[in-house]
Amino acid sequence: MLLGRGVVPTATPVVGVDDLGLTRGHGCFDATRVRFAAGVADIDVLELHIARLHRSAAALGIPCPEPAAWHDLTQEACRVYAGDGEAMLKLVLTGGGETLPAGPVAYVTLTEIGEETFRQREGITVATLSRGVASDAYADAPWLLGGVKTIAYATKLAAKEEAHRRGADDALFVSTDGFALEAPTSAIVVRHGRELATTPTGATGVLASITIDRIAEAAPQEGYTLTHRLFTPADVRAADGAWFVSSVRGVAPIRRLDDVDLPTDTTGDDVVRRLAGF
Repeated sequence: MLLGRGVVPTATPVVGVDDLGLTRGHGCFDATRVRFAAGVADIDVLELHIARLHRSAAALGIPCPEPAAWHDLTQEACRVYAGDGEAMLKLVLTGGGETLPAGPVAYVTLTEIGEETFRQREGITVATLSRGVASDAYADAPWLLGGVKTIAYATKLAAKEEAHRRGADDALFVSTDGFALEAPTSAIVVRHGRELATTPTGATGVLASITIDRIAEAAPQEGYTLTHRLFTPADVRAADGAWFVSSVRGVAPIRRLDDVDLPTDTTGDDVVRRLAGF
């Protein structure tokens, strides 16, 4: 669904050959889950994802359509979607033409969520990988775009491929000073008793997670607190439970980290899923 054009067949080109999103990864996106039942779409916290998309666009200096335009585009996409069950809604904004006079391109896609995602909600194995920077590397370097959800995902895809080569489902980035950061497409949460902990944003370059915000808001209702603090992979292994959380996959319990089996925290699984809205 392309802003200004409406429904576009999947095989129809929508960006020019010199679009900065295509040639240099200069663009941003956001994504969330949509549940379809009897033709009715239930979109998870769409306004929060549109707001984060606007923050990403501002960091990149790309003019972003107004929230109402994204909302209308999304509603139209849901109206014509032919699937059922769960789908991934992706909102994409490119940087526009590099040499040709073409402005940014805004579009949304809906893709059915596959069985592999549902499997990973039951548990995943994870490999730790160095991110190659210290935990405070982004403190005084906003041009590194820490915490910005850009479409330049080559490094994150490469990390996932390396995790697969090591026999794991996903990767956990670790800073050069030894702290757990985030997964390529997820935040991490660990439980110690009634405390849930996640990595701080800001200087770490970790993306501010909408799912984490939902957990933090709901946690006191279940007698839990959510803390933003640094911790190590050893702390993850010693926790009562650990999870990767994200807007589409939802809550994925970490069952193995490198060569160490983690405890199955059934109580924690249920709590974190409820807090995250899954």
